[in-house]
Amino acid sequence: MEDGRAVELRGDPDHPLTSGGLCAKVNSYLEDRLYSPDRVLHPLRRTGPKGAGEFERVSWDEALDAITSRLRRVISESGSEAVLPYSYMGTQGMVNGMSMDRRFFALLGASRLERTICGDTGQAGYAATMGTSMGIDPEEIVHSRLILLWGTNTVTTNLHLWPLVLRAQRENGAKVVVIDPVRTRTADRADQHVQPMPGTDAALALGMMHVIVDEALFDEEYVEQHTLGFEELRERLLDYPPGRVARLTGLGEQEIVDLARDYATIRPSLIRSLVGMEHRANGAMTFRAIACLPALTGAWRDRGGGLTGLVGGFMRSSLRMDRLSMPELEDLSLREINMMQLGRALTDATMDPPVRALFVYSSNPATTAPAQNLIREGLARADLFTVVHEQFLTDTAHYADYVLPATTQAEQLDLMYSWGHAYLALNQPAVQPQGEAVSNSELFRRLAERLGLDHPALRESDEEIIRSVLDSEHPYLDGITFERLASTGWMKLRLPEDPRPYADGGFPTPSGRVEFVSASMASLGLDPLPAYEPAGESVASDPDLGERFPLALISAKHGLHFLNSSYGGSSRHVAREKGPWLDISTADAELRSISDGDLVVAYNDRGRIELRARVNDRVRRGVVSTPSGWWGSANATGQSVNALTPDGVTTLGRGGDFHDALVEVARVAPDLSSGPGDP
Repeated sequence: MEDGRAVELRGDPDHPLTSGGLCAKVNSYLEDRLYSPDRVLHPLRRTGPKGAGEFERVSWDEALDAITSRLRRVISESGSEAVLPYSYMGTQGMVNGMSMDRRFFALLGASRLERTICGDTGQAGYAATMGTSMGIDPEEIVHSRLILLWGTNTVTTNLHLWPLVLRAQRENGAKVVVIDPVRTRTADRADQHVQPMPGTDAALALGMMHVIVDEALFDEEYVEQHTLGFEELRERLLDYPPGRVARLTGLGEQEIVDLARDYATIRPSLIRSLVGMEHRANGAMTFRAIACLPALTGAWRDRGGGLTGLVGGFMRSSLRMDRLSMPELEDLSLREINMMQLGRALTDATMDPPVRALFVYSSNPATTAPAQNLIREGLARADLFTVVHEQFLTDTAHYADYVLPATTQAEQLDLMYSWGHAYLALNQPAVQPQGEAVSNSELFRRLAERLGLDHPALRESDEEIIRSVLDSEHPYLDGITFERLASTGWMKLRLPEDPRPYADGGFPTPSGRVEFVSASMASLGLDPLPAYEPAGESVASDPDLGERFPLALISAKHGLHFLNSSYGGSSRHVAREKGPWLDISTADAELRSISDGDLVVAYNDRGRIELRARVNDRVRRGVVSTPSGWWGSANATGQSVNALTPDGVTTLGRGGDFHDALVEVARVAPDLSSGPGDP
């Protein structure tokens, strides 16, 4: 800081995990976000047609009066469920991401939003097997000798874990295996890359288990004492011999056998997964199958063994999370709308009452949510009143009736949890809010006051909320206080000294064991045993659709400079990414007369986008890949990859199936049609 202005941003060199390193996304945070000339700094009112992004500046009083007046009218005419909030992780903080906003909409009686787009499906799959999604502390990876990075592009999306992987290689001679349909930056640096067809990971896990059981490589004692349903699992595995699994996954039969033998015999063995595999109709079953592996081999006995995925559960189980949203305020009889299906909610003429007021904050659904064209059709409704609280004029904000200025992390107080490690951080404001920007929590306090919602829960300060969240007797929080966080910036949860949580079993399932046979799955009408289920939108499930659209589309977090839409609007990051681009195999490119660098269109019945082809063998035949995060406004078609993705909801975890997308790709011709489904 110099004279009240932030002049430099750097990582804390004393932090045990980050060691002072920043990722490419935030190296230029001050210029690109805090002091960007493109920031929204004042309330704006729409002056042009929806989608045009034409606004005029108004005062906060004018904006709040208009917004509250419209909300009262909507509620009076159609009931409070005609109001829908829409938000996700635009701010990673607990206070601004999941506190005052939840209280406000609960007391207003608005429709409830299922915020399940990321993490819930995979965690539900793990929980169906283990009773929890919590594995070991990711820092324990330094003790591993075999590391399966399964469905995670660690070098790009989890940068601070990678040095620990390298340390395991250096000190233990660890073998690093990446399992991913795309040859990512992480796969380039691994000892081995296993490249299954998209969505076939459950089949691979079952094939590995077949080999482990058939060759008696499993831990008989651990299986007997700490698992349930082994004989039923053994019977199920007869359906997954390596030959069949090779046909399902596109892998070599010997490759599957060798991977299984390595996994069973090199100890400690650790599976590191994140969310890459869960965004499919069969996503939960994939995670359920993978969770069986460490129980079968007894990998949980070893330090550095077992599995580790999202670690937010460490914090959710120890912090007073109930003091954030105050779930006791929520009326569970009110309807719930899944965030994957926003487009349906805004366009379904039979919805009663219809959504007449939409409040978007910490999210950019016109870019990030599936079935993009349906969402934009809904956002364009003349009778839909839309308010967006944002830092920039995003693709969603272009459709808003009012855009309200939002603070950045440098301007607000918050308590930060993590999905990737066990450190809490207190985010203290470094500068005063720029212009007239306000935090999420402050915005909803102002709205509550204008609407006359007089409840003590709506008057708490940010510091009071943080203190109440930390007021826990859980041993993980021992010694962690607001004052200590304010002094040090960050503290690690007091995790148990013995880092092998299930060395002696004790799984939080009804049986206390890993459940190869799950009664909870059966009670939902689902297969109680792990199984492979092909995607509903796939060549295997729908040959006719597969003939029209024969390529499986992967739209994962492969971009180095933005992993999500929060950074997709930055001109600096867009220029550095040199895209948007589409990876296509040499064989598929030759079949379509596509050369490297050609402008191509990827299309299906939902939409079409234009990209530059990168002809290579980073994807296998039958697969194409493009990074998520690009805004539609950066594309000649006005659409991003989510114009191509489906908006189905998974049975377990209620996540999305948006990676189950089929497309066709063609080289752009001068007379290119503008209609979806037509090259």
